[in-house]
Amino acid sequence: MSLTDSERRDLLFELSQMGSSGRAEAENPQTFKKTFLPVPEHVRAFDPGVALVLGARGAGKSELFRAAVEEKLLPAIIRTTPEARNLRDSKGIEWVTGHPLQRDFPDAAGIRRFFDSQPLKAEAERDFWFAYLLRTLRHHIDALPVSQSDLLQLPGAESGKVVDAFRSLESKPLLALDDLDRELEQTDRWIVVSYDELDVIGGSDWDSMIALIRGLVGFWANYSRRWTRIRPKIFLRTDLFRRHGQSFGADLIKLAANRAEITWSDRNLYAMLVKRIANASERSAEYCRDSRVRFDEDPDLGLIPRLQKNTDAKALIEKIAGQFMGANLKKGRTFLWLLTHVRDGNGHAIPRALVRLIEEAATQERERPLATYNRLLDPRSIRRALDVVSKEYVLQVNTHELPWLPGVERRLKGHGVPMDRRTVENLLAEDWNKSWSQDQHDVRPPADNTSQLTDLLLEIGVFGSRPHKKIDVPDLFLAGLGLTRKGGVKRR
Repeated sequence: MSLTDSERRDLLFELSQMGSSGRAEAENPQTFKKTFLPVPEHVRAFDPGVALVLGARGAGKSELFRAAVEEKLLPAIIRTTPEARNLRDSKGIEWVTGHPLQRDFPDAAGIRRFFDSQPLKAEAERDFWFAYLLRTLRHHIDALPVSQSDLLQLPGAESGKVVDAFRSLESKPLLALDDLDRELEQTDRWIVVSYDELDVIGGSDWDSMIALIRGLVGFWANYSRRWTRIRPKIFLRTDLFRRHGQSFGADLIKLAANRAEITWSDRNLYAMLVKRIANASERSAEYCRDSRVRFDEDPDLGLIPRLQKNTDAKALIEKIAGQFMGANLKKGRTFLWLLTHVRDGNGHAIPRALVRLIEEAATQERERPLATYNRLLDPRSIRRALDVVSKEYVLQVNTHELPWLPGVERRLKGHGVPMDRRTVENLLAEDWNKSWSQDQHDVRPPADNTSQLTDLLLEIGVFGSRPHKKIDVPDLFLAGLGLTRKGGVKRR
């Protein structure tokens, strides 16, 4: 259909607002329901018997957490996803949050003080999580003697006092949860305790974060065999699992034996994007239908696209942005280009980055219209949007998961990639012993030397590997780290 100027402006506005900047936690509840896509390959994460859920940074672990714990969408997921039909009736499952606990949890400094004061580190790691589990389940143990103890009355920030109170109760906490588990079994109910955002738990203190994750894994490796109806759900970054799995030992192997992994196929990525577009308004939904996209409809989840393969979205993408990223094929096919340029160095496309790319391109078009031939987006707007998305993504990573990444940016900024590995390591070695954060003192990467740091950056996808010991940086990180691509085309 041919668009009037008014229709084009309206559609661009809806595209620019479709994803709350690509972050699930920023969306209001009603919007979240309409944009959340139940992915068949992800439904195992909701099984009470699955203790460990792995996913790359930005893969949507927090979105799954919010869908189940905060928005109570499991009935809708079971209703709309055939692969979820074998899951237990959600009416008998209560999801509670074990972390993050906001004000009911110590800050990074409090965590460091607690561990510095503990002579027996392994015991302290597990006691910490046992104590905070009891606080999480306090409303389920009101009738038990432990409910009147300081363990539940103290401020959550006082971790040392909380753990001391827990230890003073001796066997009472264990008996309390044994009784709760028995009651749940008799009434055919489950409590699933979910742990998310573990990669930011210690702030910039990598050792504290690893100690707490190790303690959490060790605690549940032991007690998940004792309790059949109090179950853990630990959301963990894949790179942390791979990098530290050996140090976590047999405990992690026990939990990982039955795990779910959050990965995104190209089909599901485009289905997610189409769902957001279609649920923005009835006008946007009709725009999608005109491109032969078919939908199911659910009262909670809204329109759910039925894509049998990723190319079922191709007509819509080319309608929005054209067939090529320029005058002809030399600049790349738009349908392939979009996903290629939001992948990290490991080849994983980041869902939130794809959403932000389209949002920002629509914003660019509203401010500086360039699109022709009845399209909504021009390739030049998409290319400029990619730089914005990269800078936002790196800033978010700096703030949350990798507080030392600004030090990488400061040492590499202005250089072009691909680059010899030796050159990269020499640049990273500059001022090695100074803080790697502009805002905090004594922030260091979790590596003893530049070779280890380069390996880590390759492992987590900030870097990519090229033949002949060359280091590349994917476009997702390129502009955010202040780098350029050798031979790249200047933005217009």
